Amino acid sequence: MSFFFQELVNGVTTGALYSLIALGFSMVYGVLKLLNFAHGDLYMVGAYIGFFVIQWFGGAQHLSIAVPLLLVIMFVLAAGLVGGLGVAIERFAYRPLRDAPRIAPLITAIGVSFFLENSVQLLTNGFQYTYDPFDLGKKGNEPFGPLYHSVFSVAGNPVYVVQIFVVATALFLMVALVLLVSRTRFGKSMRATAYDREAASMMGIDTDRVIAMTFFMAAGYPATRHLTIHSHDVGDAV
Repeated sequence: MSFFFQELVNGVTTGALYSLIALGFSMVYGVLKLLNFAHGDLYMVGAYIGFFVIQWFGGAQHLSIAVPLLLVIMFVLAAGLVGGLGVAIERFAYRPLRDAPRIAPLITAIGVSFFLENSVQLLTNGFQYTYDPFDLGKKGNEPFGPLYHSVFSVAGNPVYVVQIFVVATALFLMVALVLLVSRTRFGKSMRATAYDREAASMMGIDTDRVIAMTFFMAAGYPATRHLTIHSHDVGDAV
């Protein structure tokens, strides 16, 4: 029974992580019917941004700011920068092919994916970096940093701060997206554009703006997902 609850906690945490990248992917497909193969590479870029933010503030073992503030800065910078990259990709790679045969943007998405992967490899010289989540914010002789402090136990298995943080973050972002799509004017514009882009444009909806904002949000979701997964997985590398 103890093993079951341990795997249940791990499964819920991992499922929450993967839900974020799935949400971003489905947003793009829902609006444009485009399989954005570069989506996973945006997730990779978000990981590098998060890593270099940690280094900017002294590294995992010598942080100059509190861990909660660090996480907020990482989320804001990663989501904003990767979201902006997503908008740029949509504007220069996908928008000119919006009315082309569907195979054209599909091939372009593969090309964008290769471009991002090789650009990052050139910039980093192929080096492997780790987040060191166990040591993030560790003080003195503490065995682990604050992210791995036990909050409570389930059948004798500890549930750590980072696991609660991951699930809470995923739930917050999912609920926020549902409310945005279902209860806001922009959400109605998204649904109209997804249903019939030409008709939505004739009704006065700025479909280019809607699609650009959709790409911004869709790119921001994998960025936050990569920060949460690297905070959760020990020794995970980018």
